[in-house]
Amino acid sequence: MTPDTSTTLSKSQLAYRWVKERIANQEFTPGYRLVLGSIAGELDMSVVPVREAIRQLEAEGLVTFERNVGARVSMVDDSQYRFSMQALSILEGAATALAARRLTADDIRAARRINELMIETLEHFDPRAFTGLNQEFHAALFTKCANPRMLELVDAEWGRLGHLRDSTFSFVPGRAAESVREHENILQLIETGAPLGEIEKAARRHRSATLDAYMIHEHPDEALGLPAF
Repeated sequence: MTPDTSTTLSKSQLAYRWVKERIANQEFTPGYRLVLGSIAGELDMSVVPVREAIRQLEAEGLVTFERNVGARVSMVDDSQYRFSMQALSILEGAATALAARRLTADDIRAARRINELMIETLEHFDPRAFTGLNQEFHAALFTKCANPRMLELVDAEWGRLGHLRDSTFSFVPGRAAESVREHENILQLIETGAPLGEIEKAARRHRSATLDAYMIHEHPDEALGLPAF
């Protein structure tokens, strides 16, 4: 029996519009995995028209297909992300160092507990949940910074990242395990009263390492010789 081409085409276009709208309204953020079976179930159709829709979105540059990963939403323009992450590495490093001597044992315990929750998420990894905890962890370390202007600048850069902040660990999930180990190192430096320069460097390198991992994954040619911010 010959398939009804017009019906297949209309379903393909329905799937195309459905996915594209969710990319446009940021429900599907960069790095979000597009599971064909789930989309087909949501739209009550087979995976065939969904696959055609994904191919069309891939041709437009909105979706990237990666071997052993599948289809995911592309990072269409990541310059904002790159600039903000560079700025945050410097600003958060300084703010963390300036706050270090003000942190109490209770503050450090609370931060460590957040890091433990992050470790617990690694087995069934959810990039968005991990990113939320990650931001909470760092805020626990730098919010006691006595320089309000520094804190305003950090908040401004987080605001500029917008929905992109939820995407980093979608692109480089392997970075998450390294990140929580580095968190513990920063906590130990603060606990032991390490020189503020060492704390600043550890916090700065920690943030820039996430950018490095993203760059190596997405822009391997540009990643070579990245400066050690």
